[in-house]
Amino acid sequence: MKTNRTQNASFEQLTENILSANNTLQGFATKTINQTITLRNWLIGYYIVEYEQNGSDRAQYGNKLVEKLAERLNKTGLGISLLRKTRAFYLSYPYLIQLFQNQQTVSVELKNAMNTIHLPTKTLQIHHVPSAINPKFHTSADALVAKLSFSHIVELLTVEDPLVRFFYETECIKGTWSVRELRRQISSNLHIRIGLSEDKMKAMMSVNNAAEQPSPLLSIRDPYTFEFLGLNAQDVVTETDLENALIRHLQDFLLELGKGFCFEARQKRIIIDGEYYFADLVFYNRVLHCNVIVEIKNDEFRHEHIGQLNAYVSYYAEHEMQPGDNPPVGILLCTRKGKKMVEYALGNMDNQLFVSTYQLQLPCRQQLEQFILNECQEHA
Repeated sequence: MKTNRTQNASFEQLTENILSANNTLQGFATKTINQTITLRNWLIGYYIVEYEQNGSDRAQYGNKLVEKLAERLNKTGLGISLLRKTRAFYLSYPYLIQLFQNQQTVSVELKNAMNTIHLPTKTLQIHHVPSAINPKFHTSADALVAKLSFSHIVELLTVEDPLVRFFYETECIKGTWSVRELRRQISSNLHIRIGLSEDKMKAMMSVNNAAEQPSPLLSIRDPYTFEFLGLNAQDVVTETDLENALIRHLQDFLLELGKGFCFEARQKRIIIDGEYYFADLVFYNRVLHCNVIVEIKNDEFRHEHIGQLNAYVSYYAEHEMQPGDNPPVGILLCTRKGKKMVEYALGNMDNQLFVSTYQLQLPCRQQLEQFILNECQEHA
């Protein structure tokens, strides 16, 4: 253990000691949570497949098993999407059973907890997935759980070829990629690009030098972590003080405008293609008879911001509109270092009368820009 004398320590030493303790133990806590979530999710997947093969009343539920489970478990955060992913996790990584059988790498506390639950004793026979590749192309069970979060694994499950998946497992661990970086490399077919490169080592070095690294705080914001710990999205906050102030004060700001705004939600969870997203603020406007979705970016405007907001607006149009509602409206606020931008997303509104009404009833751009400037000055 590294020790420091605290007697007569300088202020710089004090600061260094606090930062070191915070960063080290914060990283350890995140790692412990991530490992436990991964083990839990593999075990849930095992239970589901085991029941499908041996459940005494499995015929009663058939293809609706996951849906029925989600209904029964609806208060635990184990939704349909997550249950399907746990099943796919087990089917793709059955060899992780080693971790439950020898338990050599788990903590004493986790080992004691495991002794109270039903643990797998054998690997289930799987007949409806591709044949397993040579074990030498398996990432070790210990490394998979210790080095990758379940969010990483969810991205890896999108790769059907086990050998190609092994490539991404290896490079993700070596490069310590963030989840977003792993997703980007998979979607851009890194394995093909590297395969076509004449100097493969140089190409991989270039990728890793530019790769986004994971952050313990961002890992804690993972939706699987929220569900596992029974938290709401707003219970764990990592945004800057300015962004927090913008969100917190904007609620009051819009409500004070007195134009029919009814506050519905902050950090509203939206599921698109089985992935979790969070809309910053959601209102319902009684005058316009529509939802108003507000996204705040502590950044200068980028085109992907409006794409994200449009996705939320489209989601609300498809899933949340009630009879008599008008199409939802999106408002994007971007700011950094005093620069400001307000953008409206009208969705598919082609009714000019409604658009004119919308322009009158929603806060004008000047009001929102002044609001942003005031917040920037307050937190300068």
